[in-house]
Amino acid sequence: MADFPENLKYTTEHEWLEESTPAVIGVTDVAAEALGDVVYLELPDVGATVEAGAVVGEIESTKSVSELYTPVSGTITEVNSEAVDNPEIVNQDPYGKGWLFKVEVTGAGELLTAAQYAAHTGS
Repeated sequence: MADFPENLKYTTEHEWLEESTPAVIGVTDVAAEALGDVVYLELPDVGATVEAGAVVGEIESTKSVSELYTPVSGTITEVNSEAVDNPEIVNQDPYGKGWLFKVEVTGAGELLTAAQYAAHTGS
């Protein structure tokens, strides 16, 4: 059974959200494992306005290319340049150093608790 940090919120698309100011967003270990070795990240531009549920980038792995969604609406305030330069960090530490971007939140989409996300993934 997977263990998901209780302090985070999750989406059915396998992103996580730390409800801080600004909010921090990344992909779950379920997504990182399913993707395989992450080799490239395309993240939104700082200053871009995003809408909850919209595609904001891509994650490319040795297996596939997957779209990256934002769980919240708002303005991108920062992207993780370390993850862009070293995308394998997403596999190594998805809930820590592998975060992807930060958003000054103006609204949120549907978010799940850790228990709800575990049930969604069958973990």
